[in-house]
Amino acid sequence: METFLLLTVTGLGLASLYFLVSSGLSLIFGLMDVLNFAHGAFLTCGGYLAWVIVDATGSFTLGVLIAVPAVAALAALIEVTLLRRWYGNHVPQILLTVGLLLAITALIRAMFGPDARTIKTPQWMNEVTEVLGAHIPNDRLLVIGIAVAVYAALALFLAKTRYGLVIRAGVENRPMVTALGIDVRRAFTLVFAIGGALAALAGALAAAVNNAVSPEQGMSLLIFAFIVVIIGGLGSILGSALAAVLVGMFQQYANFYAAVGAGDLIVVLLLVGVLLARPQGLLGKATT
Repeated sequence: METFLLLTVTGLGLASLYFLVSSGLSLIFGLMDVLNFAHGAFLTCGGYLAWVIVDATGSFTLGVLIAVPAVAALAALIEVTLLRRWYGNHVPQILLTVGLLLAITALIRAMFGPDARTIKTPQWMNEVTEVLGAHIPNDRLLVIGIAVAVYAALALFLAKTRYGLVIRAGVENRPMVTALGIDVRRAFTLVFAIGGALAALAGALAAAVNNAVSPEQGMSLLIFAFIVVIIGGLGSILGSALAAVLVGMFQQYANFYAAVGAGDLIVVLLLVGVLLARPQGLLGKATT
């Protein structure tokens, strides 16, 4: 029972990281129709910027508070200066965002070296909390709590604010929103900045969970984030949350009860099954 509970919580912790990355990806594609591979670079930038601040000040909280808005600003700058001109043209979008991912990753590797860097976290994050006999790592509980708070904040933003309503309407029917005279370009920039902020947050938290940051962490998490987005349904935050839980839990259970690496195979089979049974994803909108 203790082992199952530990696997469940750690699986939810992994799912929380997937959700933080995939929710931004889902909104970006749902509203802007952009496959943003540079999302992985934002994640890596967030992890390294947090590491730099922590290394200089010793405060992990300060590192996160600086990394998140800084990467959000970088994402907005990239959207305005590079990506905006290629809306509606997928090939240049993919080439540009993949190029940014590779270039930024190479730049980080050149600046900080190819080896992982250890990041200092508060002592309490490295301790455990006993729950029903299971020793649960505090950092996993923190990641889960942050993911729940982010989901609630996104849901309120999309439901209660003007820009949130514009984004929701744009996801449902972007041509109609444009025809009504609403300038969706600002919403595009805002969504891209939100995606960058969430990726940076996930990067800093992933570094804390792994006690290290590396140039490749963005690429590895990005792969599973895209899987989560496809399974959950493009443009659906709730779909991303549900899919992240499924992917994280399947990975943890399969890797422990079957064999190490079996979790990745199970996730791929789950992706194939969803694509065959429901191509638009669990909560995605069917296209005509």
